Amino acid sequence: MRAAIAEARLALDEDEVPIGSVVVHDGRIIGRGHNQREALHDPTAHAEMIAITAAASHLQSWRLEGCTLYVTLEPCAMCAGAIVLARLPRLVFGARDPKAGACVSLYSIPTDERLNHRVQMEQSILADECGAMLQEFFARQRALGKK
Repeated sequence: MRAAIAEARLALDEDEVPIGSVVVHDGRIIGRGHNQREALHDPTAHAEMIAITAAASHLQSWRLEGCTLYVTLEPCAMCAGAIVLARLPRLVFGARDPKAGACVSLYSIPTDERLNHRVQMEQSILADECGAMLQEFFARQRALGKK
């Protein structure tokens, strides 16, 4: 999770919403990502999507079996869907997202028994640290009249 937090700090430095993610396979980070929606002008450029794409490229497979995705904020519906589609067996996230979280807060996509793959989840790992970075970012944005 510390590596995901480091990615979130990169996003913060780039004036992006500070969310970071890493994919780990056999104890090694094989995919990294942080939010880049503003820089890339891409609504799908979420930290998880970038890390998943990098990991799939590294493994030369869309199936990320044997991998764990770490992310600082509970994934949204798009990212939770990608996690299921990538066949990730394990998800670890920091802060819950009561407004858009699609893993436990609003929906339970990774554990939905109607889908063909389910994901083991751990939540609230370093949640205070992950959440504080988001609170700092949005307080700064509001002070600047941006968000």
